[in-house]
Amino acid sequence: MSQIEWGRLLRKLSPYTIKKGLLYFKHYGPKEFLVRLEERFEPEEVPYGPWYEAYRPTGDELERQRKKRWKAKPTITIAVPAYKTPERFLREMIESVLAQTYGDWELCVVNAGTEIGRDGDGDDKVSDGRQVQSRILAEYAAKDPRIRYEDLPENLGIAENTNRAFAMARGDYIGLLDHDDLLAPNALYEVARALEKDPDIGCIYTDEDKVTTDLSEHFQPHLKPDFNLDLLRSNNYITHFFLARREIIEQAGGFRQEFDGAQDYDLILRCTECAGKVHHIPEILYHWRTHKSSTADNPASKMYAFEAGRRAIEAHLERTGTPGEVSHTKDLGFYRVRYPVRREELISIIIPNKDERDTLEKCLRSIEEKSTYKNYEIIILENNSVTEEIFAYYEELKKKPHIRVAVWEGDFNYAAINNYGASLAKGRYLLFLNNDIEVISPDWMEEMLGNCQRPEVGAVGAKLYYPDGTIQHAGCIIGIGGIAGHMFVGMSGERTGYLHKASIQQDLSAVTAACMMMEAEVFHQAGGFTEKLAVAFNDIDLCLKVRRLGPLVVYDPYVEMYHYESKSRGAEDDKGKVRRFQREIEYMRSHWLDILKQGDPYYNKNLSLTKWNYSLKPIETDGRK
Repeated sequence: MSQIEWGRLLRKLSPYTIKKGLLYFKHYGPKEFLVRLEERFEPEEVPYGPWYEAYRPTGDELERQRKKRWKAKPTITIAVPAYKTPERFLREMIESVLAQTYGDWELCVVNAGTEIGRDGDGDDKVSDGRQVQSRILAEYAAKDPRIRYEDLPENLGIAENTNRAFAMARGDYIGLLDHDDLLAPNALYEVARALEKDPDIGCIYTDEDKVTTDLSEHFQPHLKPDFNLDLLRSNNYITHFFLARREIIEQAGGFRQEFDGAQDYDLILRCTECAGKVHHIPEILYHWRTHKSSTADNPASKMYAFEAGRRAIEAHLERTGTPGEVSHTKDLGFYRVRYPVRREELISIIIPNKDERDTLEKCLRSIEEKSTYKNYEIIILENNSVTEEIFAYYEELKKKPHIRVAVWEGDFNYAAINNYGASLAKGRYLLFLNNDIEVISPDWMEEMLGNCQRPEVGAVGAKLYYPDGTIQHAGCIIGIGGIAGHMFVGMSGERTGYLHKASIQQDLSAVTAACMMMEAEVFHQAGGFTEKLAVAFNDIDLCLKVRRLGPLVVYDPYVEMYHYESKSRGAEDDKGKVRRFQREIEYMRSHWLDILKQGDPYYNKNLSLTKWNYSLKPIETDGRK
């Protein structure tokens, strides 16, 4: 920011914002605070406010939804625990349900409030808030039989209050709505439409955004991926709008008081464990109102809630029989699960090489000197080197019992070379590594192996940096740049990116083979690298083949490496290279048409395919995406 921009920003700061900033400063420290401050106030590439106005359904679209004839009409219960709800907020919440274009719903509100204001700012005095809240609910219930409420004699806490709302439910599915939040008018329509297509869905969630207290501004859209186990173990990314089949909520046992503050996180984990099918609707259907007491706006304000979230993940791991240690990250509300090495199996590190003695030596030295895991072998795959120094270095390496040098005599073909290396490997786990990698994390092999030994995981990738500390790879998204691309390329490694996605573990469709581990059995079941993809996309193709088999591909940001790849590769203007690249593009398009056409399930259709930073996809001129 320039000095003028900083001055403008400072003039806009309210006393509350300054107070919150001091809390952030105390939590993060000066360096991290400045990084996050700059991220918070940097301009959006596509401003969300105008984008949302163009995105939201028109009146004509909403009217068409109201006229739809349904093959099946599940009843959807909206469960709301109301407590000290300002009158305006309560009315606006109810009105957002009444505005739904799908009509088979019921609104079940439990009234545990004791005092409310009339306009949300706390200035008005109301002597008996529960009676006022009850009067408002009675008013709406008298107008519409779909609205029912129960007055509680005392506040039982958010968990038990919500359980009382669950007990009132008669619907096939139950959705959670906070007492001061809003549903988009097409929210239940989109839910019913998904259920009409697939009635076996157990749980559903949607995208969401935040809205200011006075509803004047929508901001911070949360555009989510399809169900993502490792992301859910890193953060309650599902949050709002969440619905589950009533029997699933009953089976899960509803909310638990011991997780107050993260009761929704705990319930979502338990419901998704037994749901069978978890469906994501990539539409912004929930508006989370933020105000001064909200954890949504001040992450340092409720540490007990974040600790409850940590315990919720621990309980989830225990229920699923998954060994793991859960800890907070520096970004509150985001967690790290460390999976232990169950068996110290042999790891075969496979490194193709041509000349570049200094580069290879730096790579090997970093492995040998920094790695805390010792049960590994290294297979160097020599391919068409010409310098005397590299062959002299090979002779030195051959004296080391854990290193082998093998020769691949054909033309350069990254896929074929690595397949050859895999055929020579003695280890149960294969670790594909470029020769221009330098280890940063001493426990990198334990971290990758712990993930690989999880029965649901097929491959694990790393977080890679350029020598200047900017990001070279933080996972791959299918469709970026046409076929696939790395995320957060060139972003400062100190930054965590959109919703901290550069720095939390999650499942993705692909990771780079510049540093990738998988079990040898999985590699062979997937058919290894496709040798028609000699240079480009062979790692993307392999990961997609693993995903087609079922296992997950995990991006693990706690495995950190330098990757001395040039930021500027230059244009491939040699005719042969251009033809080869075009063939490889055509191969990917013909073999992976479905995911390229439908979109990466670990991304979101509303996000850009020309940017790497989770920025919005511009709205087309017809007003829709």
